[in-house]
Amino acid sequence: MWRDSFRLQIFCLLMAILAVVVLVHNFFQLENLDRDTVSGSNWITENNVQHSLSQTTKTTRKPYCGYKQQLLSKKEQAEQDLLLAAIQWPKPSDGKIAFVQSTDPAHSDFVIVKPSGFFKVGDQLEVLVRMKDFQGKPKHYGGDYLQARIHSPLLKAGATGRIVDCHNGLYKVFFTLLWPGEVKVSVSLVHPSEAIQVLLRLREERPDRVYFKSSFKSGRYSETTECNVCLSGDLPVCNFTDLYTGEPWFCYKPRKLSCASRISHAKGGYQKGLLSQEESLFFQSDVNIKRPILSSGPDSVIVKPKAFTDSSSMDRAEDRTVSPSGYYYEDQWSSRTHWIHHFNESDDITKCLQGKVIHLFGDSTIRQWFEYLTAFVPDLVEFNLGSPKNVGPFMSVDLKHNILLKFRCHGPPIRFSTVFSSELRYIANELNGIVGGRNTVIAITIWSHFSTFPVEVYIRRLRNIRRSIIQLLDRSPKTLIIIRTANVQELGPEVSLFNSDWYSFQLDSVMRKMFSGIAVHLVDAWEMSLAHYLPHNLHPKEIIVKNQIDAFLSYVCPLQT
Repeated sequence: MWRDSFRLQIFCLLMAILAVVVLVHNFFQLENLDRDTVSGSNWITENNVQHSLSQTTKTTRKPYCGYKQQLLSKKEQAEQDLLLAAIQWPKPSDGKIAFVQSTDPAHSDFVIVKPSGFFKVGDQLEVLVRMKDFQGKPKHYGGDYLQARIHSPLLKAGATGRIVDCHNGLYKVFFTLLWPGEVKVSVSLVHPSEAIQVLLRLREERPDRVYFKSSFKSGRYSETTECNVCLSGDLPVCNFTDLYTGEPWFCYKPRKLSCASRISHAKGGYQKGLLSQEESLFFQSDVNIKRPILSSGPDSVIVKPKAFTDSSSMDRAEDRTVSPSGYYYEDQWSSRTHWIHHFNESDDITKCLQGKVIHLFGDSTIRQWFEYLTAFVPDLVEFNLGSPKNVGPFMSVDLKHNILLKFRCHGPPIRFSTVFSSELRYIANELNGIVGGRNTVIAITIWSHFSTFPVEVYIRRLRNIRRSIIQLLDRSPKTLIIIRTANVQELGPEVSLFNSDWYSFQLDSVMRKMFSGIAVHLVDAWEMSLAHYLPHNLHPKEIIVKNQIDAFLSYVCPLQT
């Protein structure tokens, strides 16, 4: 009997010791969990497998890139393959090209086909561009990035052209003549084909060339670490991948603070020393970046008016393949895809927006819409939300006419100054929270801050936004959704490596394809910035923004025709 009692005591003692061991183990596990995880997401290693801290010190991690580890459906993979194939750029037949054999805009020229022909409004004008190198020798391969427009300075008229690469050093440019009078042709080399190959390499190999940072704070102690879609090295990271969209975002884990203590996001800076000495020769402002190509003969034609009608009365059909999509005449944009009303008086805008809620999502180029409308419409007064300047969110209210105008920046990557972590919102998630309806207007732009990343990152973002738009239109089909395209900008040697028009052009092409067949409308900021006579600017001047607003409001309040 006493033996049984002794055994029972020994058993109880062992159980008590085991309970203490388990308790201590759990305590340390919880402590490490607090240090190394953020709610809903864990720091990760190369294969996206969760490990303890002791294991990570022994693990060598390769750069983690979320876009490379996407799990796509067959349909999504097929679409992505088609999109990447559609923007594939011609490459020189030879590998490395010497600078003197690269495209020289000063030696290149263009000719107008049939310059003395009879032209009337609505006709096509063809131009042949002949590229040569710095030795004056003809180029025998394509891949140069050109921009072209026709314009009449006295009429403040302009339109873009459609460029066809013949892959042999020759390019054809087709213009539709849309107004009468003397019409001049302008062609520019934005980047030679040799520079494009460098930009391609940077996009694929150096997605870290713009880096970001986040601040972490607890009490008086704070730390700042680097963040990005891709992080290299063997250090632990905080995984801030969005739980709903799967959008990847990572920061190196602070040494002493938890991931949950993050308070802000900001642009960190730009990497230097990205080019070799030979590569840098392809990026010279006064030599081969946005340089004019001159005509070897006449550079203008005379266009006669069209009999019985004019271009302003042409049929409008919302066909996104129409080229050009519109044109300037007397500094006013006329679209060839929908009728535009010019809102020259603030009362006209107030009448159009009365009773509506307008959501503006995106970057600083759509923030210009918020700033223009708030400044131009007297009764639309900005409500101070205490947001950082130029960052937002922002809100303006017209209580008399029941108008609410809101701006919010898109989620990372975004190269803004400090954005509070609580204000880092993804457009797709914001759309999911909107009820919608006939009095809801949504405008979106997203492009510039994705130029340094492989295109798969951008496709993922658009796929999420598109899904949310389709769901919103399904539950509230009368919701109006407008997408503002990318625009051209001023370029120099450094800006070209991060925000080249070529990068923007590629992203814009992807966006247009992904939203074709969806019930959204486009404001063609690309053509509106390229066709205008003002110098290119990331943030177009007010007259261009005003024309963008006119196009936007013409969707909100369409003319009765």
